[in-house]
Amino acid sequence: MEVENDQKPRRYHQRLRNWFNSKQKEDRPSSFSLNEIQDGVEDESDDYEGNLSLRSLELDPCISTNKLRVFVGTWNVAGRSPVGSLAVDLDEWLNLKNAADIYVLGFQEIVPLKTLTVIGAEDPAVATSWNQLIGKTLNAKFGCPWMTPMQNSSSCDDDDNNYQYVENPNTKGGNNNNRNNDKYTLVASKKMVGVFISVWMREEVLRKHSVSNVRVCSVACGVMGYLGNKGSVAVSMSIEGTSFCFVAAHLASGEKKGDEGRRNHQVAEIFRRTSFSRTTKDHNHFPLTILGHDRIFWFGDLNYRLYLEDNFARHLIRKQDWKALQEFDQLQKELEEGGVFEGWKEGDIEFAPTYKYSSSTTNRYCGSLPSRSGEKQRTPAWCDRILWYGKGVEQLHYFRSESKFSDHRPVSALFSTQIEIKSSNRGLMELHNIPPTMLNPKNGMNRGDEDGKSSLLSLLTKNLQGF
Repeated sequence: MEVENDQKPRRYHQRLRNWFNSKQKEDRPSSFSLNEIQDGVEDESDDYEGNLSLRSLELDPCISTNKLRVFVGTWNVAGRSPVGSLAVDLDEWLNLKNAADIYVLGFQEIVPLKTLTVIGAEDPAVATSWNQLIGKTLNAKFGCPWMTPMQNSSSCDDDDNNYQYVENPNTKGGNNNNRNNDKYTLVASKKMVGVFISVWMREEVLRKHSVSNVRVCSVACGVMGYLGNKGSVAVSMSIEGTSFCFVAAHLASGEKKGDEGRRNHQVAEIFRRTSFSRTTKDHNHFPLTILGHDRIFWFGDLNYRLYLEDNFARHLIRKQDWKALQEFDQLQKELEEGGVFEGWKEGDIEFAPTYKYSSSTTNRYCGSLPSRSGEKQRTPAWCDRILWYGKGVEQLHYFRSESKFSDHRPVSALFSTQIEIKSSNRGLMELHNIPPTMLNPKNGMNRGDEDGKSSLLSLLTKNLQGF
């Protein structure tokens, strides 16, 4: 009789385990089972652990995933300031008919790279003008965005050029919230001489997900290795449990033999010198370097050229034989041979080289008319590129736009990326849904059992109250 009574708690525990496993399979088909989360349990053993404590029931944070669409764009604007008529070009570039959740835009040469602008004090006016135009384009159906300086920003240097979007108070409250889900907010912005990054996020994403620890860092590696005519600006942030890093870069120019080595050196310097500031709390959970992030995007005027004579390059361009042309691409060689971008990825290039176009309003590359006075001879090349690194990233589109605003054509990529959403108490909360018949001590345990051992119900109640 005593042996029979000992079997009852075992059967009771087994019923709970079976119910929990079936419940988990319903909710998350590939998830864990109760066997996997109990310390010391290797299989469906009948050994009953009388002290079914919080340690054996508390789960590692339950991780679910969600997908976000991230638009990454890069554009060298050749030192030109934004004008109102550029809104049409921006609308085409940002592909708003296929809108993304996050827009990350990198610019190069938003100011002329003259001595005064390179060594002088930063002027935030140009960055403000670009942000206003971007915000106006993204939020055209809501009216112009209101811009104010970003408060409590954190970076590795002076951040006078950070801005955030402030919602028009007339649109708050009431039934406008659903309508405003499609509105975009500026979450980070940084300018270093002519290199500029601007990150915008749909308000629905900000309401639905935790976006934290937004930080910026700039690395100047131009003249003498430390001036800002070349270099990078980067943004780090976390969305739920996934860290993101966006690096907008402008690397050394030149198509002479050996110039690619200078570009490789600058890439290595940006990796080495980019360091995001620590925060006073939870700093152990946030990456400080570029490669410490889960999802990384590197984009800009990377200036890699073609190992190819000008005439042959133009011949392949006329044939639109992009695959043959890529065989001579310097950056492609770096990716294939494991150079400075070892392990990084780039989508298939199925568009014409983006540099260097004539300053006229035609789609003519510079140097195609040798007799034209004052026009530089440049072999066309894919200078403007977008790379990524990390798991959980899928590129959906990779394309160029046709704005004739500068001698570069803007390049864009649309990504689908996963974010991890952690919930530390989901496993315990599901125990509230256990059928009453399983938690009732009278079902399979008599009064003596109840007095001799703590019932499963009391243990669970105790653990949940202490959580």
